[in-house]
Amino acid sequence: MSIEIAVRTNSMAYAEDFRRINEDWISANFWLEESDIQVLSNPQKYILDKGGNVFIALLNDKPVGTCALQVHDALTCELAKMAVDNHAQGSGIGFLLGTTLIDKARERGFSRIILEGNTKMKASILLYRKLGFTEVPFSKIEHTVASHKRCNIVMELKLSPLPQPEYYI
Repeated sequence: MSIEIAVRTNSMAYAEDFRRINEDWISANFWLEESDIQVLSNPQKYILDKGGNVFIALLNDKPVGTCALQVHDALTCELAKMAVDNHAQGSGIGFLLGTTLIDKARERGFSRIILEGNTKMKASILLYRKLGFTEVPFSKIEHTVASHKRCNIVMELKLSPLPQPEYYI
């Protein structure tokens, strides 16, 4: 079994897979909201062109999972649109997507990552906690985009900056 994470920064070669995987997951558990439809219909415009990244998990070269890093401001980004195909769940793909996104956020200099979730999705909440996220009050998060009505929990991960090398003269 070969798992690879493709990180997209400039173009969406897997746009249809990004949409399909997310629509399947959201529809199976909740309902598609207008903001979902907009982002999933045009991730180039709503994620990449705004400085974000899209992550695609490939299992034996087949797209089976996604997530996105959406930029809020110079210090804050959001883990969004994380979904894994039903047949690939439980194989560590969500954790791999999450750690790859965290590494990218740290590399880019963000000091925190936020996410919105729903406590009904127990496996997702456990995954986020395993990745280091903790629950915070909704009032602590400034929303620059519309919050999803289905979300009843906000979590954040504070990031330490990458160590800077010391130079001696």
